[in-house]
Amino acid sequence: MSHKVIMVDPITLNKMKQHYQEYVQPKVPPGAVFTAKKNGSTITAYKSGKVLFQGNASLAEAAIWGTLEQKQKTTIKKHSKPATIFSPPKNISTLSIIGSDEVGTGDYFGPITVTAAYVRREQFELLKELGVKDSKNLKDPQIISIAKDLIHTIPYSLLVLHNEKYNTLQQSGMSQGKMKALLHNQAIGHLKEKIGPEEPEAVLIDQFVDPAIYFKHLYGKSYTKENTYFSTKAEGIHLAVAAASIIARYSFVKEFEKLSEKAGILLPKGAGSQVDIAAAKLMKKHGFETLRQFTKLHFANTEKAKKLAKFEL
Repeated sequence: MSHKVIMVDPITLNKMKQHYQEYVQPKVPPGAVFTAKKNGSTITAYKSGKVLFQGNASLAEAAIWGTLEQKQKTTIKKHSKPATIFSPPKNISTLSIIGSDEVGTGDYFGPITVTAAYVRREQFELLKELGVKDSKNLKDPQIISIAKDLIHTIPYSLLVLHNEKYNTLQQSGMSQGKMKALLHNQAIGHLKEKIGPEEPEAVLIDQFVDPAIYFKHLYGKSYTKENTYFSTKAEGIHLAVAAASIIARYSFVKEFEKLSEKAGILLPKGAGSQVDIAAAKLMKKHGFETLRQFTKLHFANTEKAKKLAKFEL
């Protein structure tokens, strides 16, 4: 079995953790941050910054990060701190922009919802009056109330990736990261058409992957790099991303309610132990194949639910 070891800094390590989120395994060795399995390669990242790649595809997988690491080291030497052309400018919060965000990627049940929203600078005060802010500081009832006003106030584009389609794409070899990139790009493109000929001053995407990998996922698709920026915690940077997140969450909650009604049981959000129990009940009630339309099958919850359905329920 071939293997490769590289050393990365904390910034790259965090990017790797985000990149391999959907491939993370439940068990990690002592001192490790995460272990993931992707396309014949096992990736184990340690707190020390050491990352071990094992398997037939390990050299190719490691090469991606080795290249990024070298580029980042060069940047640090020249500028004393990491810099990228895709980092938002300091005045981003004052611009009229399209912001995009997604919800549901870490939930076993329920779809992925992606929204792009356009907010003009003259709408800032109105959105604040409506209660628009970082959705992580809002509960679902508040989000629903705000979203009902918001969808009639600003232009937006909403896409919903249901689990049956998600599972088909995932089993064909497409990563969740690529799905998200394609959805964000499509939502942004739809919104630009909707608001045209008006042009946003910028586009800000809530960052879930390194920009270079994001654009690599879009190979063969139409997209624009100019004035497109990425940032983690972008909901706190611009109201457009906060608005997009609220609308995406509103849609996710509505879709989740439909799924619970269809399942005949209350489906819990997230990917914890309560999710395993609910999936086991669903499996016993309707059979294993029914999980395809309700869940993201490749999550570790599927195997846990199978064991519960067989041995405990």
